[in-house]
Amino acid sequence: MNPTESSDGGNLIEAAAVCVVGGAFASAVGAPFGLALPLGAVGAANGAICGWRRIYDWSCSTGLVAFTLDSTWALPMTAAGLASQAMGVVRGAPGYDASLSRRANRQVFRRGFVPRSGFAITIGNVVSGAGDTTVARRRRLIADHEDVHVWQARWFGPFYPVLYGGWMLVGGAAGMMVWVLRRRSERFTKVVESCAYYLNPFEWWAYSRDDHWPPAGKVAGLGWRAPVVRPRRRH
Repeated sequence: MNPTESSDGGNLIEAAAVCVVGGAFASAVGAPFGLALPLGAVGAANGAICGWRRIYDWSCSTGLVAFTLDSTWALPMTAAGLASQAMGVVRGAPGYDASLSRRANRQVFRRGFVPRSGFAITIGNVVSGAGDTTVARRRRLIADHEDVHVWQARWFGPFYPVLYGGWMLVGGAAGMMVWVLRRRSERFTKVVESCAYYLNPFEWWAYSRDDHWPPAGKVAGLGWRAPVVRPRRRH
């Protein structure tokens, strides 16, 4: 953790308090499985970093819910998020973006872990690949699309990567069959990507919330036609 990243308001008292409580919650969850120490360490580390950066919004119930889930049910995703943000710190500037993180119940990196150029990726409560966050569209992508993934990881907890990854595997195989049987005019990779990624219900949800359904990269007429949720209201 780089203290300079939180110079706009890092709070040692909040970091200590959230570290202790997060570690206690996580240890209690891990104790029945003999994992009190490793899970407690994850909860404490997440609490210390998030408390220092002041990411949890304690002024409303969402902050308490986010912290509780990150420290209990969603601990596997929280652990993965710690690894993701370590990559963000190592890669250096442009790094952590406090303006999109503080009291937003998430941590945002302009670079960080980016397996695909141009695409943001969310792991646990950590968003990487935000890019140029001075651009309004990139800020909205984080607030409306990637924030959905942050909460999906919390609500679905350890099942989230299984369900997301399982859809990609099955959807990719279905895409190959679709291309062979029905869509020889479309590029093979585009059909497979549409079925594996864009039609993934988790992505359908996020793109819909971001008011970008159908997305430009999806094969026209393939799969879900209408948004699954209403776009987020903007004031």
